[in-house]
Amino acid sequence: MTQLTLKIQHKIYTQVEDILGQTQNWKKEEKTIVFTNGCFDILHRGHLDYLEQISKLGDRLVIGVNSDSSVKRLKGEDRPINTELDRSYVLASLAYVDAVVVFSEDTPINLINSILPDVLAKGGDYKIKDIVGAEEVTANGGKVLTIPIVYHVSTSSILKKIKRI
Repeated sequence: MTQLTLKIQHKIYTQVEDILGQTQNWKKEEKTIVFTNGCFDILHRGHLDYLEQISKLGDRLVIGVNSDSSVKRLKGEDRPINTELDRSYVLASLAYVDAVVVFSEDTPINLINSILPDVLAKGGDYKIKDIVGAEEVTANGGKVLTIPIVYHVSTSSILKKIKRI
């Protein structure tokens, strides 16, 4: 295993409890924690643009990734295309991502309540009132933001193109 592989794997947490020590350390260091979540099944330019934008909103970017079973419940039996560990590894390899944590519920509410990030961000296709965890984050003094979508692409649209080939 290379040093880079170990560095990337070090950013991946497979249980909510495993990341709490790290986020508590960042809070003690007065680092601003930014959180977002999603399936990130086939990483595309829209994801990358969005993640880079939100990484600039604080000091540490934590991404909650839906587990395989959660994606299957949310997206259907033929998903995910990539496993939760593969999706996590690709996200963790991005320089501006500090941690990736897999969650098995359909929403990240337990993860959000555990971490209590300073900033909760989602794409511009969400209304703040509909963002899971928005009330909890704002009640704790944090901010909830939506980021404009610049590149209109989705995993579903990519899969439709592949099926036509």
